[in-house]
Amino acid sequence: MARRPKPKSFGADRPVPTPAKAPRQQVIPDAVANRMVRRIAIATGTPTVLGMGVFVASYLLVSRGVLDIPPGLTLVGSGAFFLLGLLGLSYGVLSASWEDGPGSLLGFEQIGVNIGRVRASVRAMRQGAAGTGSGSGTPQG
Repeated sequence: MARRPKPKSFGADRPVPTPAKAPRQQVIPDAVANRMVRRIAIATGTPTVLGMGVFVASYLLVSRGVLDIPPGLTLVGSGAFFLLGLLGLSYGVLSASWEDGPGSLLGFEQIGVNIGRVRASVRAMRQGAAGTGSGSGTPQG
């Protein structure tokens, strides 16, 4: 039985190019990530549970004849809590201390500092992206 030659894969004889500059990876320290997750769970979970509770309470009050609650009021009430939960997601990330120290209980003083850091990071990314658009390898001035 004759052996068939292996098919040559496309581009197998060419060396694999390596990137000129490896992308920089930033890792959030575990302590900071845990702090953010805790704050997000509380700031998002509590309003979400309350939003679902509005439906349950409204159903119980209407089905037992205690109150006649319009469905629109139930929808607005639960929607307000769900919106508050969505805002809690941002609050949880921005109120956590991004330093080694834990910060305060509510973290209000960290919000302004962290928003400034996010803005500076976005500004730096925009400047970096604007400098690589020409293709000549020289930064745009």
